[in-house]
Amino acid sequence: MLIGSNNIGAHNDELLKKHQNKFAFTVSEIGETEAIIQKLIDFQIAIPSWALGTGGTRFGRFPGGGEPRSLEEKIEDVGLLHALNNASGAISLHIPWDIPQDHNAIKALAAQHNLKFDAVNSNTFQDQTSQDHTYKFGSLQNVNKAVRKQAIAHNIEVIQQGIALGSESLTVWLADGSSFPGQLNFRKAYQNTLESLEEIYAALPSNWKLFLEYKCAEPNFYSTTVADWGQSYSYVKKLGDKAQTLVDLGHHLPNANIEQIVSLLLMEGKLGGFHFNDSKYGDDDLTAGALKPYQLFLIFNELVEGMDARGMNHAKDLGWMIDASHNIKDPLEDLLQSVEAIMIAYAQALLVDRKALEIAQEENDVVKAQEILQNAFRTDVRALVAEARLRSGAALNPVELYRSLAVRKNLIGERGLKTIATGL
Repeated sequence: MLIGSNNIGAHNDELLKKHQNKFAFTVSEIGETEAIIQKLIDFQIAIPSWALGTGGTRFGRFPGGGEPRSLEEKIEDVGLLHALNNASGAISLHIPWDIPQDHNAIKALAAQHNLKFDAVNSNTFQDQTSQDHTYKFGSLQNVNKAVRKQAIAHNIEVIQQGIALGSESLTVWLADGSSFPGQLNFRKAYQNTLESLEEIYAALPSNWKLFLEYKCAEPNFYSTTVADWGQSYSYVKKLGDKAQTLVDLGHHLPNANIEQIVSLLLMEGKLGGFHFNDSKYGDDDLTAGALKPYQLFLIFNELVEGMDARGMNHAKDLGWMIDASHNIKDPLEDLLQSVEAIMIAYAQALLVDRKALEIAQEENDVVKAQEILQNAFRTDVRALVAEARLRSGAALNPVELYRSLAVRKNLIGERGLKTIATGL
């Protein structure tokens, strides 16, 4: 299904007067907004191919119908999102779930939807039918050298797939670890993992980056080999300048200060990017900003301050991506909501009075510092985000237009009710 400019234009015409009133009020409250709007227009958030189908838990999965049956249909779905919000201009593929049969044809299809290919992701947390050795006891850490070689070869294959598509980064997430005390030697597991990563790193093109993700728990229950930001930092520091840490917001112990982690990694030049989501208990992979919008704002506050301090380009110098699972929502609606929440948090962070905040910090004025941050967070910036979409030819209200066009019903009509997308 395609959403044409005529659909978007008619939708925007209906909402334009109401939007203009809200936008005028917002400008009157904030003052100069043009720089913020331009930054919002430039900001793009990659959509993961595995998040286009219905997610699930260990106990069940309830597909909603019309899920993409192929890589081509996944690209078409991201194209739908990008047409609606003009902020989802990249797709992140997961190998071997998304191996193209014809790279040139896939690149041409992506170009038709104004999409680029973000980081390619390797998969050594599942056994594939074609592999010789199991990852039951780990991949890059495995005590069996043949298993490690298999996992290394897979990551190098993923790099080659990414080169063919025009990607420029590899994301590595490891399920490696142990479920019981004494199961493995921690030092040997670390050393095996480092040596494996060094071989993968050596295969990177000069313009590529390696993003090493971390996770405090699950699927192993006693230890994980890249358990936190410090362990990831230890690896990427040893690997070299092209290796950086990737932060998934759900991969932390409860009440971890993610904004402080982000600030320190950014200061050290080792923050690679994000997997955005939200959670209450663990790695819930819920809609970004659904539970902890203030935390999301605080993270962006540190990002804006830290990137500006280093002279970085907000839109290009870090990797921005969603990683979510949609147990009971329409996946495309959920992704639209996540992108909206991220853009709102980013816009609010751009409002922070940096000079006033610095003075308050230097004077130990705790109350003033809190007021500065909370005033920015409590500012309604939705009209600015909508104005950025309007100026870029997208919908003023993406979810409303998605529903009015009955997109999911049309996808079910095209693909069937029982289709299930590849991935988790």
